[in-house]
Amino acid sequence: MAHEHTIPADLTRNQGLVLAALNQAPAPLSAYDILDRLRGDGLRAPLQVYRALEKLVERGLAHRLESLNAFVACADVHCHRKGLIAFAICEGCGKVDEFADAVIEERVGGWAKGTGFKVEQTTMEIRGRCAECLKAA
Repeated sequence: MAHEHTIPADLTRNQGLVLAALNQAPAPLSAYDILDRLRGDGLRAPLQVYRALEKLVERGLAHRLESLNAFVACADVHCHRKGLIAFAICEGCGKVDEFADAVIEERVGGWAKGTGFKVEQTTMEIRGRCAECLKAA
């Protein structure tokens, strides 16, 4: 899960620290996990972390996994998109893989157009077991 992305120069100090923590994490982190990791860097209040996360998510540099109430760094440095983003979450080890699928996005878009539903963002969370966990079982 750990990503090797560079930190954009225009981020605030807190945003950079939070993004670095997400990039280094092997699995999704809750805001309190991030706070615990960054106390030594001067972050003391949950609000500092939540504000940084809000801006990182707005910019597409991080994603919130609703079912886990946790965050991951964007796996694709060029993602920053508003279309469909899917996450495969391993129930065994907690690893999360991010991907996009144009066919699924097209089907959702077709359904939305047919029903008059305005899609602002589509995030899918798929739960199961990764290849490594299946092999180990």
